Amino acid sequence: MRKWLPLLTICLGTFMLLIDVTIVNVALPEIAGDLDASFSSLQWVVNAYALAMAALLLGAGSIADLVGHRRIYVGGLILFAVSSLICGISPNPSVLIVARVVQGIGAAAMAATTFPLLNGSYSGRDRGVAYGMWGAIAGASSAVGPILGGILTEAASWRWIFFVNLPLSIIAIVLCVVALRDMTETHSARIDVAGMAAFAVAAASATYALIRANEHSWSDTGTRSMLLVAAVALAAFVVIERRSAQPMFDLALLRERSFVGVLVAAVTLFLAAFAALMYTSIWLQSVGGMSPIEAGLVGLPLSIMAFLVSGAFGRFLHGANPGRIIGSGLLMVGIGGLLGGVFVRDDAGWLALVPGYIAIGAGVGLSTATLGSAAMGAVAPHRGGMATGAVNTAQQLGMAFGIAALGSVFTARAKDVLGARAVPDIDGAARAIAGGRSSVLTADAPEQLRPALQEAIHAAAVSGVQGTLIASGLVGLLGGVLTLVLIRPTHLSGTEEAPNAEVMKEVAGA
Repeated sequence: MRKWLPLLTICLGTFMLLIDVTIVNVALPEIAGDLDASFSSLQWVVNAYALAMAALLLGAGSIADLVGHRRIYVGGLILFAVSSLICGISPNPSVLIVARVVQGIGAAAMAATTFPLLNGSYSGRDRGVAYGMWGAIAGASSAVGPILGGILTEAASWRWIFFVNLPLSIIAIVLCVVALRDMTETHSARIDVAGMAAFAVAAASATYALIRANEHSWSDTGTRSMLLVAAVALAAFVVIERRSAQPMFDLALLRERSFVGVLVAAVTLFLAAFAALMYTSIWLQSVGGMSPIEAGLVGLPLSIMAFLVSGAFGRFLHGANPGRIIGSGLLMVGIGGLLGGVFVRDDAGWLALVPGYIAIGAGVGLSTATLGSAAMGAVAPHRGGMATGAVNTAQQLGMAFGIAALGSVFTARAKDVLGARAVPDIDGAARAIAGGRSSVLTADAPEQLRPALQEAIHAAAVSGVQGTLIASGLVGLLGGVLTLVLIRPTHLSGTEEAPNAEVMKEVAGA
């Protein structure tokens, strides 16, 4: 049993950081009511975490390569625990959003060191088993989040979705001290602070522009200004990394078609599979009348399929082309999204989501572990932090951009329905519905108008959710096709013997 303590330690951290991406989804209506949060504030509650992870993962991986993966992992756990406490006691949306940013920084430190720590703790067949189990946990964690969030929100309050991290973090920290070893030699080098800052500004500005567009339109001067800032910061990042002797991300990796395929798959997987969950959860509760627990349990088919496929079928993929595995998984995710778009219509309820969730879960389970191993196969072992950071960065950017972009899809579809039914203040009404505050609209309306208004709200919410699911499905299909085209069956490094090729085979066999 002691042999698997490192795996337990790493999986516990992975479980916490991934469920916190989605655990807030079912609590959003409660947060909106308790803290009087606007639609844009709710988007930031979700996105601040994902964005902080995305902006700092590359930097955290580079720092971990320099000072030690175990040390950075433990530091991330401590920061994650402290910020979770602050999230739970937040008196207003602003404090909650800032605390979520700090929580995302801690999560970035943990995520960037996961694969190097697994590689340092296991070898041979044990390494393959460890990756397989990690993939099963990772594949199910994001989908388990809404279920656990629903139970905690209804049994206690939304604040407990953050308080629950405290005992788990303490256990993980103790296990780190007892069980984890850091097999990577530390060395002195310059930390790419300029590159980290430029990338963080680019990611934050782009996300802010997407969210601002939901309230002020794409023609708004502020929206366009933020997009310009994002473009300038991204260009600065490229220049900095090209000139740096020790960049946090080696741009030469982008010359490898297969590595680009891995990054494309990472972005599209999280966008297509998880970004729409925020809007389906709000729809189920604020319009469908479901409790937080009931709304969370709707995602159970996704969780079960992700866990079963990753844990049970991954062992049969030994020697298979990773591009086919990941691409097939993304195509399944895309089909799942389109199924949701087909069945969610008119008076549809939660059952309309189940067929799509089953397909999405299967696709997530098929793609997750193979995605990480494919990225690790592209770099030398001492650059494992960079590879992990790049993949996780792409995943979290997909989540952050997806939530913001799908918010525009939801509100645009809702506005069309509300406009056709002559509802006053169409923009405000659409944002209220998307943010789980539809009850506010009916409470202020004259009694004789409430039935018609409730019917309009229901139709607008259904149309909005349908739009987010269809958009997610199309992104999944596009990502699947690009992955199949880009990722070659040969070693990702483009050389005759990729440094981590054997690791890739072991992981695929897990």
